[in-house]
Amino acid sequence: MKFLSDTIQILKGTTWPTKKQSWRDFVSVIQYTIFFVAIIYLFDLILSKGIINLINLF
Repeated sequence: MKFLSDTIQILKGTTWPTKKQSWRDFVSVIQYTIFFVAIIYLFDLILSKGIINLINLF
């Protein structure tokens, strides 16, 4: 049972983010996700057009 009491002590000593900070973190994650989705989409678009043009040469 020492494990359980130690876990509770650690959780009590942990500083949790405020509601405002939680929303700020959430918005940051969404922004990074949108950014990387756009980068991957553009890379895929460029790559697929390049392969199609390469195939059309033959």
